[in-house]
Amino acid sequence: MTTIQATDQFTMKAFGRIPLIEVQGHNCTCTDETGKTYIDMGSGIGCNVLGWCNDAWVDAVCGQVKKLQHACNYYYTQPQAELAEKLAKATGFKRMFLGNSGAEANECAIKVARKYSSDKYGKERGTIISLVNSFHGRTIATLAATGQDVFHQYFYPFPTGYVFAKANDINDLKSKLDGTVCGIMIELIQGEGGVCALDPEYVMAVKQICDENDIILIIDEVQTGCGRTGAFLAQQLYGIQANVTTMAKGIGGGLPIGICLVDEKCENVITPGTHGSTFGGNPVVCAGACAVLDTVTAPGFLDNVKEKAAYLRSELEQIPDIESLSGIGMMIGMKLKTKDAHDVMLAANDAGLLVLTAKDKLRLLPPLTITKEEMDAGLSILRKVLA
Repeated sequence: MTTIQATDQFTMKAFGRIPLIEVQGHNCTCTDETGKTYIDMGSGIGCNVLGWCNDAWVDAVCGQVKKLQHACNYYYTQPQAELAEKLAKATGFKRMFLGNSGAEANECAIKVARKYSSDKYGKERGTIISLVNSFHGRTIATLAATGQDVFHQYFYPFPTGYVFAKANDINDLKSKLDGTVCGIMIELIQGEGGVCALDPEYVMAVKQICDENDIILIIDEVQTGCGRTGAFLAQQLYGIQANVTTMAKGIGGGLPIGICLVDEKCENVITPGTHGSTFGGNPVVCAGACAVLDTVTAPGFLDNVKEKAAYLRSELEQIPDIESLSGIGMMIGMKLKTKDAHDVMLAANDAGLLVLTAKDKLRLLPPLTITKEEMDAGLSILRKVLA
C-alpha cells in the first residue's frame, strides 16, 4: 500500500487531506516523496515556529531522548524545571501547568477560573463568557467554549455554563454579566475565526471589567504566542497581562505541548488531585521547548520578526487580487477580491507553496525563521496563482 492508501484505509476520516506526502524539510522549505520542493508558509498551523528541523531544536530533542524519554509527574526532571523557570521569566507569570495541546491548556484555564470562583464565592458562580467567532479547541468543553455555531452539532449534550458576547462590543459583553460569571475567555486575534484582531480599547475595557468584578481574564494565545505577532505574547502589544494565559503550537517547535500560565491571583488554585496529565511536561518535549524559547527570546530575534512581517505585508498589499490584510505580525489573513480562498490554497499547493485558510480568507503563518529568499520565492508563486 502507498502512504496515502494506508492512511485513508486505516485512520478515521477526520481531515480533508491534500494528496501531498511530506518527507523532509529544512527551515521554510520541505520536500515530498517525489523530490518536489515547497515553500511552507503554514508551518504546520503555526507549530514549526523555527521551521523544519532547526539545528538547535534537533540537538536538544535528540540529546534528551537518549537520556530520558518520559517520567511521570510523581517525580522531577531537569528539562521541565528549566522550561518553567525560563518561561516564567519571559512572560511574568508566576506558575504554569504543562499539558499536551492547546485544547488541554484551555481546559486547564477553564478549571482554574471555575475553581478560583468556587473556592471564593461558591459553586453557583461558574459561567465562562467567550466571544462570538472564537475557537478554543475540539474537546467537548473547549467546543462548548467556542463561539461558532458550526462546531455546536453532533456531540450533544454539550457542557453548560458558557455564553457568548460579540467581539469588540463592550455593551454586549456587559449585558452578559449576571452575577454567575467567573471568567472571560478571549483570543486577541481570532485565528480560526478569520484572523481578526480585537480592538485595543475593547481589550482594555474587558480587562477593567474583570479587575472590578474579580472575574478571571483568560487570554488564549495558542496561536498568537511565542513570537507570532512580533512580541513574545500578543498581550504585551496590548499593554495588559491576563490572569490566565494559554500557549501551545509554536512553543513546542513541532512536538505536542500545551501550557496554562497563571498570575499571583491564581497561582495556588490548582492543588494536588484537582488536575493532572500523564504526558504533560514530557522531558523530550520540554527540551525542545527550551531551545525554541532560547531562540525566540534571544536579543534581536523578535525585532527581526517584525521587520520580516512588515516586508511580507508590504509585498502582499501590492498584489492586485488581495483586497485587504488582517492580523498582526506573522499572523496574516488575506481577503481576496475575486477568487475562492480554498481553491487558491489548492492551486498554490500544486505550484509549490503551502498556505492555509481561515473561513473565507487565505492565511499565512510562516516560520519565524523564514528568510527573505524564501519569502520572495513564496510571494512569486502566490502572485502567479492569484493572477
